[in-house]
This record gives sequence, C-alpha cells and structure tokens, in this order.
Amino acid sequence: MENSTGEFIFFLHGLNDTKANKHIYFGVGLVVYVATLFVNFTLVIIVVLDKTLHEPMYLFICNLYINALVGSSAFYPKILADLFSDTHVISYTGCLIQICAIYWYLFCEFTSLTIMAYDRYLAICKPLEYHSIMTHQMVEKLLVSTWLFSFLETSVGTVLTSRLTLCGNVIDKLYCFNWDVVKLSCTDITLDNIYGYILIFSHACQSGFIFISYVHIVNASLHSKTEQVKFMQTCLPHLITLTNFYVSLLLDVLCARYGRGERLQALRNILGIEFLVVPPLLNPIIYGIRMTQIRSRFVKIYNQKIKAVG
Repeated sequence: MENSTGEFIFFLHGLNDTKANKHIYFGVGLVVYVATLFVNFTLVIIVVLDKTLHEPMYLFICNLYINALVGSSAFYPKILADLFSDTHVISYTGCLIQICAIYWYLFCEFTSLTIMAYDRYLAICKPLEYHSIMTHQMVEKLLVSTWLFSFLETSVGTVLTSRLTLCGNVIDKLYCFNWDVVKLSCTDITLDNIYGYILIFSHACQSGFIFISYVHIVNASLHSKTEQVKFMQTCLPHLITLTNFYVSLLLDVLCARYGRGERLQALRNILGIEFLVVPPLLNPIIYGIRMTQIRSRFVKIYNQKIKAVG
C-alpha cells in the first residue's frame, strides 16, 4: 500500500478494461480537454472584456465557465497520464487534492445553478424590482459566496475523510471520489455518513428552491408572450443544463453506493465521467452560442482574428 517514499497509495481500477484501446481514448480525451479549455476560457475573456455583458445573467453564466475549467482540470490531466501508464496509481495526498477539486466543482455547480434560477425568477416574475434587488454589489456577494460556501462544504468533507484509517487501497473508479475512499475505512464512518446526509438535505433544499422558482416562472410566462420568449431564450438552456447535471450526478452516486461487480464497471465509468465531461462542453453551447449577445460578440472576435491572419 506504500510506494518507495513510504506514502500510502491508491490503485485506480477503472481503466483496467481500456488497455487495448488506450491510445484512442487518450487522443479523444486530449481533444475534448483542449476544446473544453479553449471554448470556456475564450467565453470568459469575452464576458470580462465586453462591458455590455456585465449584466447579472451573463456574469453568472461566466461563473459556470470558470467552474467548468476547475472541474475539467481536476479530471483530465490525471486520467490522460494514466492512459500512458501500465499502473494506475495515485498518492494519498494527490487523491485528497483530486477529491477536493472535484467536489468543489460539484458544489459550486449546484449553487451557481440555484442562483441562476433565482436570477431568472426575479427577471421574469418581478421585472420592476429586478434591478433594485440584483445590484452589482449583490451579484458580487452571490458569486463570492458561491465559491466560499462550496469550498467550506468541500473542506469539511475532506477533513472528515482524512481522519479515517484505511484497510484497503483499491478504488473501482477512474479518479478519486470521496465515497469510494470512505468505503475503504476500517474505522467508524458514522460522522461521515451524517455529514453526507446533511449535504444531501442542503442540496435537496436547493433543488426544491429551483423547482418552486420555475413553477412561478412558468406560471408568469403563460400570461405573456414577451415572457414566453424570455423563458425560451434564457430559462430553457438553464433547465437543460440543470437536468443533465442532476440526473448524471444522481445516477453516479446511486451506482457508487449500490452498484457492485465487474459487470457494472463500464456503467460506473460512463456515469462517473458524464458530469465532469458533458456540462463543461454543454454549457458553452447552450449559453454562449444560443444567447444572441454572447454569440454575436464571439463571432465578431472570430472574424477579426480571421481578417488579421488573412
């Protein structure tokens, strides 16, 4: 369980079935990672530099792009390195860092989507009060709170996991995930379970808030064609992102807790990477390309670069 330096190491068994085609997986993974970094980083720069996009909705969307960079960078570098290695191992410290980064991404995504639902609720259901409530100072507070609150949630969970004595070092996943490490403990995990239920309750409340917000949004949209157009342009993309993220994460959690056996390894791999791969690629498409202002600015910059090269 230890390497030459005496540090505890984990064996990641999620890649055991990919040895025959690892070069293909590496090529695909590298292309997707570079594309994810390029698109999200480009859209972040566009929102930051274009003052006409310094509106609450676009700043919250920009926050999703930044979070996508965090999530993809917590996953891709390690798995790409493992695809070129015969032994898929990670140090205890490296595992905790990866857990922290991935959970920070997850919790930040949850909270960001909740804040965006609140923003759309104010814009559609209380348009006259929107600008007095969603001020620049309020936007700053919400963004900072999103990152700090998510980091606090992550830090507590990581500290609880780090205190455990482990009696195993095999993780049946492509990367380190908190529950997979907790399952290796040979000491009492009651505290970890309690904290897990607290997190589930907290994010279930966020989900309930989002659901109630959209009940009001849909109800308001039914009485006005203008609000229906606004709903299709800004709320529908949010719902698509929300649904994909929630469903993929829920299935991964259920499979991690209750799915056992080699026959489910491929399924666990697919479900385990979906929320790390799809949202960072999907968000730029449904927000950056569907929304007129961001799309037009992106096309303008692209045309300028083409003319400069020509």
